[in-house]
Amino acid sequence: MLLTSFHRAAARAPLKACRTAIWTQQYKRTSSSSASTSSSSAATSTVLSDRTSFKSIEELNGPSFPTSLYWFFIKGYFDKVHQLQIEHKKIYGPIWKSKYGPLVVVNVASAELIEQVIRQEGKYPIRTDMPHWRGYRELRKQAYGPLTEMGPEWQRIRSILNPKMLKPKHVSTFSPAINLVVTDFIQKIGWLREKENGLMVRDMASELYKFAFEGICYVLFETRMGCLEKIIPQETQQFIDSVGEMFRLSPILVLFPKSVWPYLPFWKSFVATWDHLFKVAKRLIDTKVVEIKEKMEKGEEVEGEYLTHLLISQKMSVDEILGSITELLLAGVDTTSNTISWALYHMAREPTIQEKLCDEVNRVCPEGQIPQAEDLAKMPWLKAIVKETLRLYPVVPGNARVVPENETVVGDYYFPKKTLFHLCHYAVSYEEEHFPDPQAFLPERWLRGGDKMKQHPFSSIPFGFGIRACLGKRVAELEMYCLLSRLIRHFEVRPDPSGLSVEAKTRTLLVPSSPINLQFLDRQ
Repeated sequence: MLLTSFHRAAARAPLKACRTAIWTQQYKRTSSSSASTSSSSAATSTVLSDRTSFKSIEELNGPSFPTSLYWFFIKGYFDKVHQLQIEHKKIYGPIWKSKYGPLVVVNVASAELIEQVIRQEGKYPIRTDMPHWRGYRELRKQAYGPLTEMGPEWQRIRSILNPKMLKPKHVSTFSPAINLVVTDFIQKIGWLREKENGLMVRDMASELYKFAFEGICYVLFETRMGCLEKIIPQETQQFIDSVGEMFRLSPILVLFPKSVWPYLPFWKSFVATWDHLFKVAKRLIDTKVVEIKEKMEKGEEVEGEYLTHLLISQKMSVDEILGSITELLLAGVDTTSNTISWALYHMAREPTIQEKLCDEVNRVCPEGQIPQAEDLAKMPWLKAIVKETLRLYPVVPGNARVVPENETVVGDYYFPKKTLFHLCHYAVSYEEEHFPDPQAFLPERWLRGGDKMKQHPFSSIPFGFGIRACLGKRVAELEMYCLLSRLIRHFEVRPDPSGLSVEAKTRTLLVPSSPINLQFLDRQ
């Protein structure tokens, strides 16, 4: 037995040395992305020169295709895929493979291993090739956007879209527009209560979806859509419904090979939803083009934020702007609406957390002052609430990565180029090692002096990380901060008197499985 242990230790020695080499090179990165990429590539190449030190993908355990179907449809995990991450991690460990017909997916459910994947993602990382979204664009000859484009073209598009979306000084200019939408939503809460007993607002996620839709449209298209009116314009309601239907059909469609899509009964519905999204977006862009042209012909100053900036800069064609803004719209709505829904749900059940937020808002902003971007920066408790909500309910419970340029080393395994990795963010965000009492809603764990020292930097990354990180992160955060700070200042939020709890379900994104009903009492 001792001899066997010695041989095992000797066999592991080169593996440990190689792993040390790869991480030594990876952590000696410069701030420049090109230097980072070349460092990672060099490290991977060095390690893979001796592949015998690592196991191959064939040696990785995991469920077969029939077993996966059993979990989905017999054991009932099709709409609980986030929970399936945790169950499979218990069975197979922090890394396993799943087979879906010819498709092989490598699941990664450890903060350390997720970091290894992302650190080696290369210059042009791919989430997935989004075959169903790309399929529509090929059918209708529409331009790709930041979610569907790949390679150098993707990098070009991101470099144009990034500054106004990710630089804090630019994002802060959106706060007046967002606060106008917040004001309308607070008024809407008032008349929604009147429909019930004067206190209750039913299905908050649905109402917040309309708020988020109005907010992101105002930011992107620089126009109001009427989502918060008592009677929503028909075209706007269809616009909202199309986004929801597209997300509902997407996970079903990808279960089938592309060759059979035209024969599926719901393919026409999928195409119709995209048709309407592009139709409305094109009308809004065309209107803005005419408006800019008229002002320029009159010698007037052209003012505007995002869409105006993209059109005037002429760095993208109008078709490219259409493809990109449509995808940005999709990325921005669910993150905001679902996160605020869950945050209010927990604060209603834990009033001390809510009162602490109200005190913080009143301390930073005297009565009558509307919080702006610079005020929100002084509210650590508000930010901690949002972070904790996103830990418990990451909007995207699992993200995908394809490394097209390099072979990849993850733990004891090496993987060929173009391996599809599934990063199990939900499972990792519930690891007790990083988050003691992981089921509890504890915003204080994100404050200095809390449990932050125990957290791995990749244990909760709801907006992703690196150059493929969510483009709408800062705008979504601004919307959440503006609305939560002002809602809690106006209302005391209480839970549904029925006492019913609400669980999460997977619908491509993580959403409430049943309506979140809340009571809103005017603060004195």
